[in-house]
Amino acid sequence: MSTAPWAPGAATGIGSLPGREPVEAAAVVLGELPEFPHIPELPARGLGADILGRGAALLVDIAVELVPSGYRITARPGGDHRRAVDLLRRDLDAVEEAIGRAGAAPPVLKLQLPGPWTLTAGIELPRGHRVITDHGALRDVTASLAEGVTQHVADARRRTGAEIVVQFDEPGLPAVLNGTVPTPSGYGTVPAVAEPDAREVLSTLVETAREATGQPVIVHCCAPRPPVSLLRSAGADAIAFDATLAMDAAALDEIGEAWEDGTVLFLGVIPGVEPAQAPTLRAAADPALRLVDRLGFPRTILAERAVPTPSCGLAGATPDWARRAMTLVRDVGKAFVEPPESW
Repeated sequence: MSTAPWAPGAATGIGSLPGREPVEAAAVVLGELPEFPHIPELPARGLGADILGRGAALLVDIAVELVPSGYRITARPGGDHRRAVDLLRRDLDAVEEAIGRAGAAPPVLKLQLPGPWTLTAGIELPRGHRVITDHGALRDVTASLAEGVTQHVADARRRTGAEIVVQFDEPGLPAVLNGTVPTPSGYGTVPAVAEPDAREVLSTLVETAREATGQPVIVHCCAPRPPVSLLRSAGADAIAFDATLAMDAAALDEIGEAWEDGTVLFLGVIPGVEPAQAPTLRAAADPALRLVDRLGFPRTILAERAVPTPSCGLAGATPDWARRAMTLVRDVGKAFVEPPESW
């Protein structure tokens, strides 16, 4: 892994934003998070713009279609698959156009992709079972996703001129590990996946992304109990999670060990929807400050090995709050490096 390409004090977003206009969203992100912007995701556009549709659009030689229970692998690309691919291409078009208007590429650009377990737990085989229930299908989809990630990274770098950092989103991983993924019928659950198997598959994608970018790889999980130790053992260089959630002692131990060993933590500190009372800078930073104090680290670690973000995606926010949330995390990042005297 190379040295992190983002500057100390940089902040970024998790991915999703409200709205349907990708050029407008890209311009806002570049303006509010100039040191570490991300490619906006706009799920309000509907079919193909959600996390599973975006993942399916990356698959090489595997197509999906939409059925009543969700996305399902199909023999050949149809309208559903082509729409997902087109939306993913438009997102890159939008960022490329916004960078052109700005006049210069950012130093680093983050793109978000569904992790292999969230994707394979969410799409079905032609006969109606989840991909994760079939070892051969799981292997094939994982390999297809890895190839698609490599191609997507190369395309993003070529079109933007920025260094690319990959973030894998794994909101579904805890359910995969706990055996709570529902079957397509909704009447049962899929058996739990053993941690060694989960680690092996995720590790394959992390290494693929690292080889494609030459940069650290982030894994994001905003579930109440992110599997931090598993993510570290799978090779994640940085782990993103919601720092506003209550953490039990075991979770805090895992986070502390990760931080001590050099893992960068992307700390979700700003609410995804507008709170009743607008937060001050100190209130915005408070989840990170409480975490570092509780773990017993010096607060200087926030400048060295932390990146502030919203608590999760901002798709449910108003456009005004989404912009304000990005401004706040940018200010929190600067305060990590130069804390106000009142802290």
